[in-house]
Amino acid sequence: MNKPSLYLLILILFTVSSCISNKDVVYLQGNEKIETLEPVVLKPYRLQISDVLSIKIKALDSKLVEIFNVSNAPQGGTSVDELYFDGYPINDHGYIRIPVLGDLQVVGLTLEELRIKIEKQLLKDYFHKEADIFVVVKLGGLRYTINGEIKSPGTKVLLQEKVTILEAIANNGDVLITGNKKEVMLIRQQPQGTEIHTLDLTSIDLLKSPYYYIQPNDYIYVKPIKQKNWGLGTNVLQSFTTIVSALSLVLTTFLLVKNVK
Repeated sequence: MNKPSLYLLILILFTVSSCISNKDVVYLQGNEKIETLEPVVLKPYRLQISDVLSIKIKALDSKLVEIFNVSNAPQGGTSVDELYFDGYPINDHGYIRIPVLGDLQVVGLTLEELRIKIEKQLLKDYFHKEADIFVVVKLGGLRYTINGEIKSPGTKVLLQEKVTILEAIANNGDVLITGNKKEVMLIRQQPQGTEIHTLDLTSIDLLKSPYYYIQPNDYIYVKPIKQKNWGLGTNVLQSFTTIVSALSLVLTTFLLVKNVK
């Protein structure tokens, strides 16, 4: 085999090897015969500093609870802006401030535990007797941040109780072709410290992961694939063009130097 043919063969092999495989792109790959998967058992979320809560207190006599449900927002569906101004933020000391009840320590509680706590406190300090009241406690939206190889990086707030990592990524425009779906980093703040986990979005096993559902204040980082670090294209044509351009530059330089000599 002469040298030009050898160089061409090396070029073709390198171009093909540098392209992105379909296995690196498709989500949730696995055994196609699997029809059902065991559901993920979610641990109740425990409230943290900076969470914003939506608290509604209802009663048969609405006048009794008007003071707790004041809102400056126009009538209509609840919005993120409304919750920001009228919700109950957890301060740096782990408290929220509620009319009549004052400051309540809430960090570390689940939403159900806080609901029961507020209900008991109302019956003790406000109604002073058994009353037909109904307390609803929700998170004021699920806030998360995605950065890296994503179409629309940044922070979003979704008005949902449960959000999967795939839903979060979809709401930010999906992973770019230059993103590494096999190594997506999830950083989660917990009362005991920071957790860092790596998730493979291309594996069906993601559906069984305890981190399939994101939590408030999660940070998601999509790493770039090796091809981007090398400066190569994301498909055969782009890779071939990049490599040919590089080889042309090297060859031109070599010929110029040779002619000078």
